[in-house]
Amino acid sequence: MALNIKKLLISQPKPTSEKSPYFDIAEKYGVEINFRPFIKVEPLSSKEFRQQRISILDYTAVIFTARTAIDHFFHLCEELRVNIPETMKYFCMTESIAVYLQKYIIYRKRKIFYGQNGKIDDLVAVIAKHPKEKYLAPVSDVHKDDLFVMLDAKKISYQKAIMYRTVSNDFKPGENFDYDMLVFFSPSGISSLMKNFPNFEQKNIRIGCFGSATANAVKDAGLRLDVQAPTPEAPSMTAALDMYLKKEMANKKK
Repeated sequence: MALNIKKLLISQPKPTSEKSPYFDIAEKYGVEINFRPFIKVEPLSSKEFRQQRISILDYTAVIFTARTAIDHFFHLCEELRVNIPETMKYFCMTESIAVYLQKYIIYRKRKIFYGQNGKIDDLVAVIAKHPKEKYLAPVSDVHKDDLFVMLDAKKISYQKAIMYRTVSNDFKPGENFDYDMLVFFSPSGISSLMKNFPNFEQKNIRIGCFGSATANAVKDAGLRLDVQAPTPEAPSMTAALDMYLKKEMANKKK
């Protein structure tokens, strides 16, 4: 029996692996899933970065909370012709982010540290063991301050450095927007939706989101939130979608 939800838009890049749970969901429920980010990341030019009056070599350690930050940090260093010394220390949110450093440095020859559980307080605990370092934290123009509030509490010396910006990934005129469900992963995605479609009317379109900040952005925009993750029952967005579609299918059969 066909669902009312036939076409979903996931506001993220298409998964590179064919084993993505999204593809399983599409097959299981006979729905079409399209992937299209509502936001994209752009680098700051070296000229824009210089306006912050930050000298990268004044710092002894760099904090990375995402792979995107690593890419933009090293690309900007290259553009500025800054040679990072081998003595530079790197503090990463997770091991997978730390391993990504291999793209730019000889991993085994550097001092690299990372949190064990992927949570901010764990990373701060690792940083606090090295209180004498001067930390540089590459961030987007749109970022959360949770990490920096905790570093302030520990009296850690750091400098935020905006190295990239988050912008709306605009829809082209005439681009189809005939979805039964939209799924968002950041408040910026909601802002982009409202920018691209200022007269957007939700009506029967379902909206799903990941994270409490995104959920608040949905409600602040005056929209109805239908699916949310993470929850104890659905720790991932795909788990939440699976539960929602399963319930929809059960209701359809009644």
